[in-house]
Amino acid sequence: MLFDEIIDDTYEASEYPALAGLTQEWLETRPFAGLRVLAATPVFRNTLVQYRVLLAGGADLSVGIANDSEAGAEMPCDAGVVALLRDSNIPVIGLQDALKAESRGEGFDLILDCAGQFSVCHPKYGFVELTRSGVQFYENSEKPVFVADSGIVKRIETSLGTGEGYVRALLQLGYGSTDADNDGAAFAGKNFVVFGSGKVGQGIVLQLLREGAQVQVVTDKVRGVSSFLDANDVPVADCNDLKSVVALVSAADFVVTATGVKGGLDRPELTEALLSSKAVLANMGVEDEYGLGVPAGRVLAEKKPLNFILEEPTHLKYIDASLALHAALGELLVREAADALTPNKNAGPMDPPTELEQRILSMTMQDGIIGPEIAEMLSL
Repeated sequence: MLFDEIIDDTYEASEYPALAGLTQEWLETRPFAGLRVLAATPVFRNTLVQYRVLLAGGADLSVGIANDSEAGAEMPCDAGVVALLRDSNIPVIGLQDALKAESRGEGFDLILDCAGQFSVCHPKYGFVELTRSGVQFYENSEKPVFVADSGIVKRIETSLGTGEGYVRALLQLGYGSTDADNDGAAFAGKNFVVFGSGKVGQGIVLQLLREGAQVQVVTDKVRGVSSFLDANDVPVADCNDLKSVVALVSAADFVVTATGVKGGLDRPELTEALLSSKAVLANMGVEDEYGLGVPAGRVLAEKKPLNFILEEPTHLKYIDASLALHAALGELLVREAADALTPNKNAGPMDPPTELEQRILSMTMQDGIIGPEIAEMLSL
């Protein structure tokens, strides 16, 4: 199959058990045979494994990229992988290309989207949105939209993989230490302030604690504080207590945003503190969470999610289940449409079915190398 050599030379099968299982199944069932499928997952080497499973399912595959802010958020990509796809006769297109195809009567049957990049299109069977940040673009959709980020599977990527990617990116840039004196803890004694206490924020905190860092979290206490932060004695400041937040930022060595809110830190007092701070600033959200008052040059990676500077922003072992669910929800849309009595009966955002998530989770834990990590995560 296409990409076999690259995938086999780069990964062990235990790093992508869910996608491997779907590949074998779909080679037999061919659920996408004759269907035009657009996959808009960020284009990196590890997403070749998702493309392979879609091709195994018979999809007439195109890959979507957002090279500007036409809709949703601009998505980073690996130019080398984009070139590989085109050399392999797989179209790589932007939003305007997709809309022009629709105008010619050559629209897509299914769109696997990310951050709402292609939300204004009109696929026959509907969409699967990979991220929580993309849901806003689908609130009034006339098509069915499964949201992969609504369930438990996406926690593997966000709580384990994204935090690990943030730490790995800092190390790649030369921050942190590998001195034996620190017992291998790369950030021992360093003071981190994490804005946001959702899945991504908690995942970042988890990785930083493992690296010996001193971590403090800023969040909206009105919404409650997670049991994970309580259990690990992580100090939490209310985002509306600006005096305390400014003091934390002023004393920080590193600041990282994971609020999921565009311009979430855009308050004059906080902007001033960030600009005068010695802290290394980074963003791990899809949108610019610092706001216009903080220049892009003041933030690592020009405010883009820091892990996207890496050749593999999130290790395949952590993103396998998310990519498998993304594809499997597409297969479910097609299957349900064939059985539906009323077209678009379930228009708009929907959670993944529990039984499908449990199936993907079971494949990942039984046949993958991160089973123990997932078990620990689920116990938090």
